[in-house]
Amino acid sequence: MENQKVQKKQYMKTDLNLLLECLKYQMDCPVSQKEALITIYSICQQNTSEYFREIGGLMFINDLAKSSVHCIVKEAALFTLGIIIESNVYCQQTLCTSALFEDLILLLMNKDSGVNLKRMSVYVILVLVSNNKSGQTYVRDTGCIGLLLRLFRTTLSTSEMNLSDENTNECYQLWSSVCSALCACVNNPQNDNQNICCSVFPYAREWLESCTEPEIVRPICSFVGLTVANNSYVQKYFVSVGGLDTLAKVLINLMHDSSMSHSSTKLAVVVTKTLDACIANDSAMGVVLTKYHTVSELLKLLSNDTLDTGEKISIILTIGHCTEVCGIQSWA
Repeated sequence: MENQKVQKKQYMKTDLNLLLECLKYQMDCPVSQKEALITIYSICQQNTSEYFREIGGLMFINDLAKSSVHCIVKEAALFTLGIIIESNVYCQQTLCTSALFEDLILLLMNKDSGVNLKRMSVYVILVLVSNNKSGQTYVRDTGCIGLLLRLFRTTLSTSEMNLSDENTNECYQLWSSVCSALCACVNNPQNDNQNICCSVFPYAREWLESCTEPEIVRPICSFVGLTVANNSYVQKYFVSVGGLDTLAKVLINLMHDSSMSHSSTKLAVVVTKTLDACIANDSAMGVVLTKYHTVSELLKLLSNDTLDTGEKISIILTIGHCTEVCGIQSWA
């Protein structure tokens, strides 16, 4: 059995060598290059990324993503880079340079870049910064995070939220990817990017005020929750722009729907966790929530039989933070 594993690994290494040669000698055949890239990332998902890096494949694909004149090759190359970086920390460290972030900025700013190419660029940014202090520093120092924040503000319009429309759905996918990348920029470890990202809180609040679709609320709650986490300055700013008031109103609206909708109940838990992140370090800020009878709403949510233990614990913790400063009578 062990011999079979060794033999299979050797076959995959041989395949990677052949595929790399194929990439090099098919520069005038974008379809063949795309197919080779698809096969490469499939093989690299089976613990062969490090070997592919050692034979120079990682840097070749990096150069290909920058130099190819064919959009389908650029997209496939970026996606392959992302898969490889995501699967191997040494590959992440190799590619985590200010030069790569600057290349990705150029792709995102290029008016000829399609939505899908931008999505692939954002995906590479996401995997470069995930759990990576160096990547989180580079994304800030190169100005890349500012570009992500601009995309957060401008990619989608609150008045055009029809996800069944193909063009709108493409833009939504890009916007969702941007949200994920921003979440990774501020988390594990938490860093100065939190202070930068709070600049878009007014836009996040506007989204929450105008749309209660899960596809919008979940990404925004994730972004807000991670951006305010353990950061008193950012928490206070979120309260100052009316963000806490808006979250409380969203919770009320979802609770009105929760008796009929299981998805509304689950979304209410997501909003609850975000509320808690906003007041966990300074419960005094939670006084904002008294006028919305938030504790009463949370107690109703807690009584829902469809919630699991983890969800109920999150609600209990939020109630605890809400009632630390004021007596429960003033909340109910």
